[in-house]
Amino acid sequence: MRCNPFAFVVLTSALVSATPAFAQRDEAKKSEVRQPELSALTRSSGGDPAPRQKAMRFDKADLAFKVVPDDKAIAGDATLSFTATAALDALVVDFDPHYAIDAVLVNGKAAPWRNPEGRMTIDLPKPLAGGAHVALRIKWHGHMHEAAKAPWDGGIVWSKAPTGEPWIATAVQGEGCDLLWPCIDQPWGEPALVEQRITVPAPLVAPSNGVLLEVKEKNGWRTYHWRAKQLDTYAVALNVGPYELKQADYKSRFGNTIPLRYWHLKGDDAAKVDYLFAQLPQFLDFFEEKIGPYPWSDEKVGIVETPHLGMEHQTINAYGNDYRRDSNGYDWLMQHEFSHEWFGNQMTNLNWNDMWLHEGFGEYMQPLYLQWFRGDAQYFAELEKQRGRIANNEPVVADHPRSSDQVDVGDEDIYFKGEWVLHTLRYLIGDKAFFTAARKLVYGRTDPAPGNFAPRYAVTQDFIDAVNAATGTDYSWFFDVYLKSAKLPKLIAARDGNTLKVHWETEGDKPFPMPVQVRVGDHDVDLPMTGGQGETAIAASESYTLDPHSRLLRDQPEIEAYKQDVAERMKAAKKAQ
Repeated sequence: MRCNPFAFVVLTSALVSATPAFAQRDEAKKSEVRQPELSALTRSSGGDPAPRQKAMRFDKADLAFKVVPDDKAIAGDATLSFTATAALDALVVDFDPHYAIDAVLVNGKAAPWRNPEGRMTIDLPKPLAGGAHVALRIKWHGHMHEAAKAPWDGGIVWSKAPTGEPWIATAVQGEGCDLLWPCIDQPWGEPALVEQRITVPAPLVAPSNGVLLEVKEKNGWRTYHWRAKQLDTYAVALNVGPYELKQADYKSRFGNTIPLRYWHLKGDDAAKVDYLFAQLPQFLDFFEEKIGPYPWSDEKVGIVETPHLGMEHQTINAYGNDYRRDSNGYDWLMQHEFSHEWFGNQMTNLNWNDMWLHEGFGEYMQPLYLQWFRGDAQYFAELEKQRGRIANNEPVVADHPRSSDQVDVGDEDIYFKGEWVLHTLRYLIGDKAFFTAARKLVYGRTDPAPGNFAPRYAVTQDFIDAVNAATGTDYSWFFDVYLKSAKLPKLIAARDGNTLKVHWETEGDKPFPMPVQVRVGDHDVDLPMTGGQGETAIAASESYTLDPHSRLLRDQPEIEAYKQDVAERMKAAKKAQ
């Protein structure tokens, strides 16, 4: 993800810097980017939709792109098919106003249009009744907004492969699909079907979403024809380069066969390619065991090497981690992006306010994978590495709608706080209930199998409902404190003679009957904490440890003191330079 999708990349310690290693990439290029400011609408992807957009069911996007590397230019031709769900007198799509528009047609006839700020309105020759179908065609050309530092900012990357050929990629999650094509720039704006015809100079290769239908070559140009179902709005992606294909088939535990495809740069070290590719079957085995069937098995598992760090483009995930080895023995970047095939692409948050459903689950899949792959020590080590990144500046889920720029609060709580909330919940309700609820969130059912589910939208309440159904208990209080309050709950303990008294303090005095385990001397005591309070006997000679098995997300002053110390030392070091 972008809001800051990978700001957690490589830290010199658990907290020393929020700057990723890849922030050093191509600073010279950053200074070369000269282009108009993005419109306010483009910067606030997923903000308030136009009322007419709510009455447009998006049936199909038929997209044609011609990529001209020598000019850093794109020409596009989009036919967008809609069904009116209520009476409509105009069509409204989101599209970057900096493109030159060559033609706008409604059902094959020229139509008047206006696009002052990126919300393109096309007047209809006569109103559409509910249930009527309409085809909107838009032809354009120009220079796509160039990303200074993708994927942290959205746009296109014009680069060169080590062998000298053009190497091009798009990543537009934060700013939205309207940077690349005319769309409904909302998480819920997915077309039911997307076809792409991507034309590039031969012999360049253009891997993209879904299934490759054909490749045609004429007059020095190649056109790749791809088809995919129900793409995330920002998942439509251009990838162009001197690619070679590594491929295999995977026999799933559900009995189906899944194509595995990795487009890597020509000249890549074969051993490194093999090492990365060999991880895909293991990732699949983990996700299918813990969560459920790979959602796009009739299309492919697709990975493409990119000149930016990465992005979860459905069935063609961007990978730019340069085959870096990790002490945990797996490529964290590829695993994180792959998790979004379930948490983001199969289950899509209905709006940006629930983005933690993508990123909190995606982040938690990493320690969970390490526990499955290597054991408890690395599970807890990974969690602890991320604990210091939680900022608690604002609630993970606000009480009002938010756009993409409002979710990017700079502290990535939708990642790390979301991850720790899931860790605490799992130990509160147990593995069986936890994974049952996760499956219900992802698939809309608890018994998913290939062919019996479809992509779906979800909000936080859907997950709360799934947890309550799996446990037979109302856990709304848990989510209210952890997700809808900014500050973490405080666990207070004090001796009173031969009694240890423990209680919770929460922001706004919200109820929080979270059970607590305490180690007294050499044995563990479980406190149910009814009413947020509990107590246990303790001898004067006995010590105690709160939460001895690290199951609770709670306020920890030592972490805040450490963060402040690091920040002050970094500030002093910078001043001294």
